[in-house]
Amino acid sequence: MKMQRVLRMATAIVVAAWSVGCMGADASSGEDRAAPESGSGSARQESIPPGAEDAVARLQASPRHGEWVMIPTGPRDSVRAWVVYPERADRAPVVLVVHEIFGLSHWVRAVADQVAADGFIAIAPDLLTRFDIPAGPDGAPSADSAVAAIRTLDPADVHRQLRAVAEYGMNLPAAERRYGIVGYCWGGAVAFAHAVESPELGAAVVYYGASPESATLATIRAPVLGLYAGDDARVNATIPAADSTMRALGKMFEHHIFPGAGHGFLRAQDGRDGANLRASQAAWPLTVAWFRRYLGG
Repeated sequence: MKMQRVLRMATAIVVAAWSVGCMGADASSGEDRAAPESGSGSARQESIPPGAEDAVARLQASPRHGEWVMIPTGPRDSVRAWVVYPERADRAPVVLVVHEIFGLSHWVRAVADQVAADGFIAIAPDLLTRFDIPAGPDGAPSADSAVAAIRTLDPADVHRQLRAVAEYGMNLPAAERRYGIVGYCWGGAVAFAHAVESPELGAAVVYYGASPESATLATIRAPVLGLYAGDDARVNATIPAADSTMRALGKMFEHHIFPGAGHGFLRAQDGRDGANLRASQAAWPLTVAWFRRYLGG
């Protein structure tokens, strides 16, 4: 019980600090804050997720079945989620797609659609469901409201809800009983922390999210893939300790840093004079290969 309390406290500190960290990046660099739904322009490819600018068009053109569901996550709460099914004849593993600090945007749903295109049942939970975040002019959650709400979340509740969403997904008739998780910015930090919290997790992919405290990493069973921007020192400063600790513990942690790319590169694919697009083109095949290797499908 004492060790569980230590793990919960450490995880809470990391996730709370990362909420502030995302806000700090927004104010200082503009990479993560400016134009939450802007991005891909020339990067209109079908083999990787779109940038944010093309997200709605990609969703509208998708041949895959996507639907909103409400998933009970406890005796007093539920989570709204966007579920996308792959077009395949056999059962598929499940991948949870954890949103950024801006909430469950059109872009995150388009990422989930690409996860399904690559053969997985994709579930993007709205971890701000209980706040009833108002929509902005484009119909996506108000970024300011989402940012304010996310800073109040209890990490224990977040991981409880993620486990419930995973259980829902793995119990679908079309699903295998295996699940992975991928997250972005705030969601990237949550994805890494979820590997600490969930022994059933099969694989984790972290996009530019901070690493958990080294003292918590001993409980990780899932292999973790980290994908980071070269120009993101505040996040990348957390990599060495995680890497050395995971190695010492005999855990799988593979990471890649893409030169010249900025924080949030997969969403803002037009940024950094092509570096963000190059990072996206390199990172997404690594993501798919990681899930196929450790989840199957």
